[in-house]
Amino acid sequence: MKLGPIDSGRIEAMTARLQAAAARTASATTNFSTTLAASASTAAAGAASSVAGLSATSRANGLNESTKVSFSGALKQMLDTVNEQQQKADSLSKRFAIGDDSVNLSDVMIERQKASLSLQATVQVRNKLVSAYHEIMNMQV
Repeated sequence: MKLGPIDSGRIEAMTARLQAAAARTASATTNFSTTLAASASTAAAGAASSVAGLSATSRANGLNESTKVSFSGALKQMLDTVNEQQQKADSLSKRFAIGDDSVNLSDVMIERQKASLSLQATVQVRNKLVSAYHEIMNMQV
């Protein structure tokens, strides 16, 4: 399969979507942490409030760690999506080849093109990441 040049516009668009998703998650987590801290500070006085604040803070920190969007997680999610598209296209192709009347040739071709485009975009992202890795490794400190 021959691939064309890397389309940096698509990569930048994907990066922008990932950053937007991370910002949404971070703002939701911050709002939740602020709410927990405020309710813990007004809940009780003295030693009881210190214990409540400590437990609220530890719960909020646990939530921050579990809901952070990582690059590897986002990349894995995108790869899973590409895999699902490939499997769906293969399934439709097999059903069409068997003679299933509920599957049209146009549906098969559209799904195959979607799967092909998503795979090409994934390969371009991989190439861009490898290129960036090589540039970082070649930097002199």
